[in-house]
Amino acid sequence: MGLKDLILMKTPVPTLGGRTVLITGAASGIGRATAEAAAREGAQLVLTDLHSDALDDVVAAINRSGGEVVYHQAGDISDYEWVRAFARQVDAEVGVMDVVMNVAGVSAWGTVENLEHRHWRTMVDVNLMGPIHVIECFVPQMIHRGTGGHLVNVSSAAGLLAFPWHAAYSASKFGVRGVSEVLRFDLRRHGIGVSLVCPGGVDTPLVDSVDIVGVDRDDPRVKAQVAHFHTIAVSPEKAAAAILAGVRRNRFLVYTSFDVRFGYWWARKFALPYEVVMRVANDRFDRLAAITKESARRRSESPDGTDVTP
Repeated sequence: MGLKDLILMKTPVPTLGGRTVLITGAASGIGRATAEAAAREGAQLVLTDLHSDALDDVVAAINRSGGEVVYHQAGDISDYEWVRAFARQVDAEVGVMDVVMNVAGVSAWGTVENLEHRHWRTMVDVNLMGPIHVIECFVPQMIHRGTGGHLVNVSSAAGLLAFPWHAAYSASKFGVRGVSEVLRFDLRRHGIGVSLVCPGGVDTPLVDSVDIVGVDRDDPRVKAQVAHFHTIAVSPEKAAAAILAGVRRNRFLVYTSFDVRFGYWWARKFALPYEVVMRVANDRFDRLAAITKESARRRSESPDGTDVTP
């Protein structure tokens, strides 16, 4: 490899037009928005998601709008044997992928004394092992074909920064970051680009369904915080546009909003202020948990189940 090759890499997938693209988690949120955006650019789509009915709706909508879904199947990416069977079927009916996008994911937050083993296990099984299963079953074919391609792994701002109560979630998302960092160099010689997507707040159904262990989500103060999140989060469509631009430009780190880009830069440049901010954030989360816990206790002691604040 010459000096020029060490510094520069030809963009493997400068356009999605006519390219075969696999997207996991395609039935909602960022996955759906990315599938729809890729279809508009002329990609031939292979889609999967855990939820079959929602996936069927997305496929129908894309086909009605003039897009092309060449194969779709519902399944659980945390199940390695299912992913293997799915990959064999895709290989037989569609062929080798040009772009593989690991978008599917779940979330749970909580402090270590509240998190149960199932929370840790689910985060790792879906968010980390799921993408690994897809990489195992789809990327070797791209290597053997010898004409390059692109791999997209969706991590999170929580894969870059130490957000309060995110230990289990960050375990999986930091893991995706590590896998991607290594594959970025391992796959370069094969002409395969790698993008690590690190969304911050994205207004998806995951916001309302995230399991916040030990916190009463029905508490008005918690609802107010969730409502505030909706006002500052970017749309799934904006996140999808950032992802596709990252592929076309062969970018490794892909941000969906400026705050994450700035936060990651700031954490690396100003370590002590970053630690102080994280401590303050953690204290605020802890106070909110204490408030909701006390509110739940008062409701349980109230005859009519209402919160009676002294």
